[in-house]
Amino acid sequence: MSITQLKNAVEPVRTRLLNHKIYGAVQDLESLSNFARYHAFAVWDFMSLLKALQQQLTCTTVPWVPVGTGSVRYLINEIVTGEESDETPDGRRLSHYELYLEAMQQMGADTLLIEKMVSEVRVGVPVQEAISHVDLPEGVRSFVEFTFNVIQTDKPHIIASVFTFGREDLIPNMFIEIVRQLDADNGKLALFRYYLERHIELDGDHHSNLAIKMVEELCGQDEQKWTEAIEWTKQALQMRIGLWDAVHEELAVVH
Repeated sequence: MSITQLKNAVEPVRTRLLNHKIYGAVQDLESLSNFARYHAFAVWDFMSLLKALQQQLTCTTVPWVPVGTGSVRYLINEIVTGEESDETPDGRRLSHYELYLEAMQQMGADTLLIEKMVSEVRVGVPVQEAISHVDLPEGVRSFVEFTFNVIQTDKPHIIASVFTFGREDLIPNMFIEIVRQLDADNGKLALFRYYLERHIELDGDHHSNLAIKMVEELCGQDEQKWTEAIEWTKQALQMRIGLWDAVHEELAVVH
């Protein structure tokens, strides 16, 4: 089996996702702010997928010993550098999650939900418990819980496949253009635009190529691993559709 076969297998559900009605529902600053309020949870748990891969594929303990292959270590560490310490427009270094929070604050979006959950996780509250303390639509909660179910498989090929094909490169150009048009009217979306454009630039090109090579290395010639990669990626895409359905319902209520 191969990357091409994996892509072909998940393409129908990926197409449904890219054509989701959520993107057309964001037409003004208010709806974008409400979209970001829930999308922030996907931005946050993406970082946990990333760090789970780094823990599985490199040595993160002392004393250090070689883990896995040098090529895979390079691939994941390169992605971590970009996602966890990217450059901001003013020359600082932030994770994409922290950049997203600043973008929300600039546009006037409510960051209370995500910050409340992350603050509990920071002091050791398990994710499933912390997320139950926040008033979220079920589709958002289920999405985050699924992410941590993926991590708990402890199978790098599954985590890498979901990371690469279930999470990356899933914001269509149409949505970017909507944000550009809104930004022309209010000037409050400079950081959000930068986040989207930077994410597309990295995930659609450099990080995407690195991640695909990582999946190829991890699945190798093992048909069972390729089959699991396909099934879990399909589930991840379905969960993202569920997330978008939930957010779309919230936007409809607001309007």
